This record gives sequence, structure tokens and C-alpha cells, in this order.
Amino acid sequence: MPRDTLTRHQIVSTAVELLDADGLEGLNMRALGKRLDSAATAVYWHVKNKDNLVLLATDQVWGELKLPDPDTAGWRAAASAMATDLYEMFVRHPWLVQVLAAHLVYGEGKARHDDHSLAVYEAAGFTGTQADRAAATVFTYVLGNAAGVAATASLTRRHGEDRTAVEEQLEETLAKAREIALRYPRLRTRLENQAAAEYAAAPDRTFEFGLRALLDGLEQELV
Repeated sequence: MPRDTLTRHQIVSTAVELLDADGLEGLNMRALGKRLDSAATAVYWHVKNKDNLVLLATDQVWGELKLPDPDTAGWRAAASAMATDLYEMFVRHPWLVQVLAAHLVYGEGKARHDDHSLAVYEAAGFTGTQADRAAATVFTYVLGNAAGVAATASLTRRHGEDRTAVEEQLEETLAKAREIALRYPRLRTRLENQAAAEYAAAPDRTFEFGLRALLDGLEQELV
């Protein structure tokens, strides 16, 4: 595809597809050009470099997030919905966890989300720095929960379609973790009552439990 028929939107949307498939380590101008059926040099007419492309791709997916109205839903329902939506975005695009660890992220999509997040906590009664802290606390909680999803996605990518290799590595990791955990009384008790896979997995509805507890704590700050 000649450079004059490419658009920035096409390039960024294709970069998101590539990132979803191959992760941050799989994004390069040659691979992107191949997906676009275009020379890699043509891409540089629209984006400055890989870092710039990563920021553009990140901001595009940030635009997927919904912005519930706290005046209609109530601040707490709006905060919970935004946190859940953010977590689901990280699950759809696990490379974002890598990006946030390696890049200073900014853009219209993220600014739109961050501004609305502050509005939600201001609607609760937080002011100034309090609202900043509340929004940052919930964001950090969501990001931390998404780290495991990103690690699993990275492991799967490394082994490609070889499901056997993925399962073998998981089993090996679980065996090593079990061996160490058996040295500690509380972990040993859980292992004696659970299968290794169940022990390694988070209990059902852990994210919802933690988010509810976190919002309970924030609500107490307003009393």
C-alpha cells in the first residue's frame, strides 16, 4: 500500500491488532508494514518512531472505556463500573501492562478517562488531593490485578500454538511453587485441601471482593 493511501488511523488500528497478537515485543515497523501490505518506510510518513506508535495505539484503546455518569448512577456504582471496564480493557489488551511499566503514557483518550475518574470521586465528596489519591488507588489496584493476565498472555505468545509446551511450563512452575509452599504452615494447609491448580489460581470473584473492600475503605474516608 503506497504511503499516500495509508492513514494514521489505519496504521494505529493495525498496530493494536499486532500488539494484541504478538505483544509489545512483537511490534516493529517491518511486521506492521507487512500487515498493512506496505513498505515499512511508508509508515514513518505518519508516525515518528515505534515509541510514538505505542503511545498512539495505547491512546486509541483507552478510548474504548465507558464513562458512567455519577449523578445518574451514584458515585460508587460509577467508580465500580469504571474499574471493572478498565480491568476488562487490560484483559483484552494485556500489552498495556507492559506499556505502563516502560512508557510515560499520555493522550486524549487517557486524559478523557482520567478527568472523568476525578469527577466521579469529586461527586463522592473528595476534594483536591483526596480525589487524586482515591482515583490513583483504584487504578493501581486494577493494574495490579491485570498483571497476572499479562504474564499468562506473554507465556502463551512465547510458545505460540504449542499448547503442550505452555501446559508443561505451567505444571513445572506449579510443582516448584508447591515444593516451596509446603515449607510454610498456612500454605501447606491450603495445599492439603486443594488441588495445586486451584491453590495457584485466585479464588472466585477475588477482583470484585477487593474492589468492594477498597471502595468501602474510601467511603469511610468521607465519614
